[in-house]
Amino acid sequence: MSYVQGFLIPVPVKNKDAYRDLAAKSAPLFQEYGATRIVETWSETTPDGKVTDFKRAVKAEDGEAVVFSWIEWPDKQTCDAAAKSMETDPRWKEMGEMPFDGKRMIWAGFDPIFDDKG
Repeated sequence: MSYVQGFLIPVPVKNKDAYRDLAAKSAPLFQEYGATRIVETWSETTPDGKVTDFKRAVKAEDGEAVVFSWIEWPDKQTCDAAAKSMETDPRWKEMGEMPFDGKRMIWAGFDPIFDDKG
């Protein structure tokens, strides 16, 4: 099995194309670092929960959608090495300003415990 990083990101709806462009530009870098799959999804249905929900998790505001994305890595070591590479790789700064508020992005690393594909 692999190692998975998951992300929730509040993105202004008006920045959807800019976010998609950023994802397309960053995917080759992640792949260069060893990522085996990158998936970016745009919220279509985001119901309000009684206790918590995706919007509250990232403090999404009116006019924002929630992006749910994940990156698959061969293992945690490759993911950790990629994180170190990102700190010094000037190509990230060359991409310019992010089309979202990074302070409200949440992410975590996951060790898969079941995968119906293998």
